[in-house]
Amino acid sequence: MGHRVAVVVRTKNRPEFLRRALADIAAQTYGDLEIIVVNDGGDHALVTRVIAESDVAENVTVCDTDHPSGRSAAANLGVSAAQTEFIALHDDDDLWHPDFLADGVAWLDAHPGYGGVSMTTEIVYEELRDGAWGEIERVPFWNGMTHISLGEMLVVNRIVPISFLYRRALHDEHGGYDVTLDAVEDWDFYLRVMCTHPIGYLAGPPRAFWTQRPSASGAAANSMFELASEHARDDAIVRDRALSRWIADNDLALPLYIGSVEKRLRHEFSVELASQLERQRHEIVGSMYDHHPLWRRLRKLRARFSRSRSTDGQ
Repeated sequence: MGHRVAVVVRTKNRPEFLRRALADIAAQTYGDLEIIVVNDGGDHALVTRVIAESDVAENVTVCDTDHPSGRSAAANLGVSAAQTEFIALHDDDDLWHPDFLADGVAWLDAHPGYGGVSMTTEIVYEELRDGAWGEIERVPFWNGMTHISLGEMLVVNRIVPISFLYRRALHDEHGGYDVTLDAVEDWDFYLRVMCTHPIGYLAGPPRAFWTQRPSASGAAANSMFELASEHARDDAIVRDRALSRWIADNDLALPLYIGSVEKRLRHEFSVELASQLERQRHEIVGSMYDHHPLWRRLRKLRARFSRSRSTDGQ
């Protein structure tokens, strides 16, 4: 009998991160799982050695690619190798609370109509010290969020892969991650899913930890920093494709009207902002004249000089 959960780990030539990720998965209190490591064009011998040294070696399947295929293709390869009920993407540099899978499976079992569940997440900033990446700070990711709203997801992605456990059947219904996207492939997938299935949110203590290393470059870099320009480009691609489909089924009238409203609002905002800044400048200068001893002294000297010139003129 197969496992209920497949954990897909994408990695490439980052042995220390992979070692940490496997230890993190080994610490899960939920045990009915398999681990699929997608070695995306990296050193096969290095990956197999790290796996052999881990506590979960017997539960790991390795999927190799001959050359780097990208985030989407690597995720799709891992999902295609899984025959489980649930899928979780655990990239090699992110982390979980030990109860992440146990709590996520229990939530989905209790909510059969939902496609997946996201959980409270913290951003963990890391810094290179003495040759190793270590935590320096934690901040909430979307602090105070209580649910996943399609309306809010249309504005900006509120789910990161490390926080999400979902039903594998969604891939049969909606296809895989879009391999034409170098970034935002997760957001694109969530939007497709939410057109037919709600996504739940498990609030409370953080159960997912999204690590970020703003100073890193090369293999240790995060995609959100390393692929910053790709994020902006692919965000626009996803929006433009959806808009094109809507226009094909309807017409240009509503988008053109919305565009004109946005243009007018931008102009009005710009005018109002400039006006407020000018008022604030006058208030600040006036306050300086009225209260700063130096400015009061200069005003008196100026007044005295003006009176003196007036007297001399007579």
